[in-house]
Amino acid sequence: MPTNMISASSAGTWTLGDLTVNRIGFGAMRLTGNGSAASDRARAVGVLRRAVELGVNHIDTAAFYFSPLRSANELINSALSPYADDLVITTKVGPGRDPSGEWLPLARPDQLRGQVEENLRQLGRDHLDVVNLRQHGLDSVAEHFGALAELRDAGLIRHLGLSNIRPQHLAQAQAIAPVVCVQNTYGVDTRRMHDQFVRTCGDQGVAFVPFFAIAGDGREAGGVAANAAVQAIARTHGATPAQVRIAWTLSRGPHLLAIPGTGNPDHLVENLAAGALVLSPDDLASLE
Repeated sequence: MPTNMISASSAGTWTLGDLTVNRIGFGAMRLTGNGSAASDRARAVGVLRRAVELGVNHIDTAAFYFSPLRSANELINSALSPYADDLVITTKVGPGRDPSGEWLPLARPDQLRGQVEENLRQLGRDHLDVVNLRQHGLDSVAEHFGALAELRDAGLIRHLGLSNIRPQHLAQAQAIAPVVCVQNTYGVDTRRMHDQFVRTCGDQGVAFVPFFAIAGDGREAGGVAANAAVQAIARTHGATPAQVRIAWTLSRGPHLLAIPGTGNPDHLVENLAAGALVLSPDDLASLE
């Protein structure tokens, strides 16, 4: 497909509260190098600007996405500020890292305001579009989510979401404030135990935003998880395995949002082109 015909709008849109986003967005984690050699700064800035030029209006980030030389939030600020009116930036709080990069314990509810303010400073915003509470090890998210709901009421946050949760956490949060999205691991290789929860989110109008959908078990290491069925379908369509994985994600329901990340401008274009890739019933059956 010619580059001038590629657009993030090819897979349609979904709404996060009152914010409309294209279903293919961009994940900023890989811009920092994420433990490996960081992408060239100018190239990272260029990838972000190119993504927006190609219709990306949903960017996923976090203040804890940084390497010794790069901060995802700072790159987004440098590349895209002043921000377009339709650009939705989603961030997450809960985890934290000290300046040397060492992970800190999950933030207490009273520490979440500081994390929200850190994102505001780094992004150069006076409010955050969407903030996900990323939990780890909590039986109940009510106290943490309640603290974020107070920040929403104070005008620092527009909409709230959840990340890395179990199904009961969604109900706990919704008893406090509306949830516009859930970010959980989900992909061709990791789906069966999560299928019902994905459907539940769709039934409730909650966006489901998978992470590690392309890397699979490779996770932060990057790359595309090996899968013989994916590779065979890619050959049939003249596509890349990453494109097949993105297309599969989008096929799981209109509320599925893809946020593939890359520091490579060519991979960016390939990822966005996946929005126009339609998998056949036979393709989908082979991925079962």
